[in-house]
Amino acid sequence: VQLQAYGGGLVQAGGSLRLSCAAYGTVFSLNAAGWYRQTPGKQRELVATIGRSGTSNYADSVKGRFTISRDNVKNTVTVYLEMNSLKPEDTAVYYCNTVPSALGWGQGTQVTVSS
Repeated sequence: VQLQAYGGGLVQAGGSLRLSCAAYGTVFSLNAAGWYRQTPGKQRELVATIGRSGTSNYADSVKGRFTISRDNVKNTVTVYLEMNSLKPEDTAVYYCNTVPSALGWGQGTQVTVSS
């Protein structure tokens, strides 16, 4: 199973984007969900996590600027990542997965922040 992330794009520094990722069934209803990102030559990093109860955690680099949330409609859980005050260093391909990651990695969505 691979999850597809949506919502990336090109934005100026200080701008905002909202990413989304949906999973049908028990993928996110039984597991914590997370947003990860990766830049060329670097390891994929976990930037935000939301537990089954809604508790969230963030990497220090995004704390206070990113917000992870989830909703459950008709047996489909959608996970969002609201990204504000974007910085050029946030430029990366963003992926969603369970935490810890247990699914295949989809294509991700490119986020590019220009200075």
